Amino acid sequence: MDTGTHVVMGISLGGLATLDPTIASDPLLPSSVMIATIIGSLAPDFDTVLKLRNNAVYIRNHRGITHSIPAVFLWPLLITGGIFAFTPETNWLTVLLWSFIAVFLHVFVDIFNAYGTQALRPLSNRWIALGVINIFDPFIFFSHLAAFSFWALGLPPGRTILVLYLGLIAYYIWRITEKKRVVHHAKRLHPDASHIFVSPTIRWNQWHVVIRTPDVLFVTESRNHEIEYFEQYSFDPIPDIPVINAARKDSNLSAFLSFSPTYRWEIEEKDDITEVRFVDLRYRSKGHYPFVGIVQLDQNLNIVSSYTGWVFSEETLQKKLNIVTE
Repeated sequence: MDTGTHVVMGISLGGLATLDPTIASDPLLPSSVMIATIIGSLAPDFDTVLKLRNNAVYIRNHRGITHSIPAVFLWPLLITGGIFAFTPETNWLTVLLWSFIAVFLHVFVDIFNAYGTQALRPLSNRWIALGVINIFDPFIFFSHLAAFSFWALGLPPGRTILVLYLGLIAYYIWRITEKKRVVHHAKRLHPDASHIFVSPTIRWNQWHVVIRTPDVLFVTESRNHEIEYFEQYSFDPIPDIPVINAARKDSNLSAFLSFSPTYRWEIEEKDDITEVRFVDLRYRSKGHYPFVGIVQLDQNLNIVSSYTGWVFSEETLQKKLNIVTE
């Protein structure tokens, strides 16, 4: 989820924690637990600093080790240790418990979007992405704000947030059911489909859908339970040829391929440059595919320039590649 949603989830957990009699009877604990739940709700995303290095490192590692099984236990220890250093009189076991709940909830909700996490690492490095909730879901965010409004008006925070969470559980169940409905519809239209990739959008009734059959990739959209077709591409596995093999050595393209489960690729000759381009088909927007991985090579198959990430125009992409044509 986005940072704003994780923040409001941290605040709501701090409110929910007031149902704990230990917290309710201790004047110091509510503040300590609130700090712990907010930090715990953000901590797994501290790896966002990897963006300062480059997109390849960020794409390959974000939501990786910081969302892993060991990290789910390590973050609460670090958070509790930091709070205990400033307030040693606090009930550290209670702070540790709610820190753990906050970190666990962060990792758990991230599983439900299309990006996913390596939540089972080190048992498995597989990315778990259920594709049910958009990275920013207006209902989740604004329902939290509504609950905070009732809290500010004087309603008990614990019971208010409990009602909120019961509503969110129902919402998640409904979204899971809706995604299954989209998948079943696509399978009815293409019974030979080997893979169906579904990505949620910010709209409840709209889903990005890529249907892969043995020969064709169909780029479609499900809106109001009707599937609209946009483009279709031949499904061609990545060939074992020198130019592709040379391009795959590049860190940007390697990161793209580690992240994207469905894409098309093409090779284009540009004067004395060969461009190898991979395009993720899941995020079609206004006829454009913004998530790409590109490598440009010279005639000797040396990598001249490369890029991976989100870009919304060809002009911007060429600037990022920083190729000077003479």
